[in-house]
Amino acid sequence: MKRHLYQILAGAFKRSGGLRTEQYIIFAFAGVILTGSLLLCLPFAVREGEQISFLTALFTATSATCVTGLVLVDTYLHWTAFGQVVIICLIQIGGLGFMTVASVFFFMLHRKIGLKQRMIIAQGFSLNDMHGVVNLVRGVLKGTFLFEFTGALILTLRFAPQFGVWRAIRWGVFHSVSAFCNAGFDILGYLKPNSSLGVFATDPVVNITIMALIVIGGLGFYVWADLSANRKRRPLSLHTKLVLTITAILILGGAGLFALFEWNNPGTFGHFKTGGKILASFFQSVTCRTAGFATVDEGKLTDASKAISVLLMLIGGSSGSTAGGIKTVTFGVLILAVFASARGKSRVTVYGRTIADDQIRQAMTIMVLMVGLAFGGAVAISITNGFPFLDCLFETASALGTVGLTAGITPLIGPGSRILLIIFMFFGRVGIMTFSMSFLLGSRVDERYHYAEGKVLIG
Repeated sequence: MKRHLYQILAGAFKRSGGLRTEQYIIFAFAGVILTGSLLLCLPFAVREGEQISFLTALFTATSATCVTGLVLVDTYLHWTAFGQVVIICLIQIGGLGFMTVASVFFFMLHRKIGLKQRMIIAQGFSLNDMHGVVNLVRGVLKGTFLFEFTGALILTLRFAPQFGVWRAIRWGVFHSVSAFCNAGFDILGYLKPNSSLGVFATDPVVNITIMALIVIGGLGFYVWADLSANRKRRPLSLHTKLVLTITAILILGGAGLFALFEWNNPGTFGHFKTGGKILASFFQSVTCRTAGFATVDEGKLTDASKAISVLLMLIGGSSGSTAGGIKTVTFGVLILAVFASARGKSRVTVYGRTIADDQIRQAMTIMVLMVGLAFGGAVAISITNGFPFLDCLFETASALGTVGLTAGITPLIGPGSRILLIIFMFFGRVGIMTFSMSFLLGSRVDERYHYAEGKVLIG
């Protein structure tokens, strides 16, 4: 009943002549990106002696707002403290969503969140209805502050003895927010330019803290709420069960494959001790799923590891989270559908529940669009810039999955390819299905008739 009410209200809002909820999300993100680009173009946002074009500022603002992490210039060396503050603010807004951040002011002013705002928040969190959305936002804000503060405190305590308290606080806060929002931006160019977390590749405190923040941020806000409610002996929802199961499989499976392919690679894990190799394997598996931090040179990975990285980047995190990609449950539903079809079953079932056919079709649509865009974009970049196809596919998958890892070619590609990656990052964050629902299916009518079925040869 609540879901039907939501659909009725949403339909009424659409018919009112105003922007649809999906369009509000798109234009809000675009507005934040444009504002961030203009701020980064200010003279005091750029270090003395450095020159930044508007395209570079736009690329950086898009990457930050879409919590991707692809950069054309080193964040520490090229941006002043003001520029870095702009970037971290864009990351926080992009990670939580514009309306979630704006809700802070509604709460501070003791104002009610209206119907329009609730609809936008529900759409941003990929929810089916608006029931409990305000309480969810409060929980998201509290949880975000708790996790980011805890991460910042641990990192600050780790950095302080070696780099001083003030620098440790700056690094701790910046990297905690960046990790939780799955952004992948870093300001460690002070130690080694363009190396991300390479200086701390075998540091267990830094690695485990960053990995924990990435995973928590990528689980999804709905999963947080479900896990919290489960303390009162409520059973976990099907969505939460699938998220936890698939996340564990991807992390463990990815770590095992990276260890297998990179164990003796002198360009990546080969010079680490056994403990360092295991730590680096898990970090690579976690960071590929939309985080973008790197502890090794991604360009020196074996081709097999790059292929696994592309797959993990396209899958990404979970729905309603700070992560991008096609999402874990989407990927899981597709795998379940394949197994069901191979066994001759007409229904897809898991944990005693049946997955609806329309959700399977949506999953297939998202997968085909993402893979098609990634391959098409890689071909275009390879042809226009002359780089190997696999490296170009690595970049396009990283942009679409809002990951931020790079094989090292992003700073070297031409303006046209940079604009293509900007578009891919925007698509990856806002969501291909959101674009489709907003502009392609906005005037969809009920199908009142259908043609007779025809038979084709499959396989």
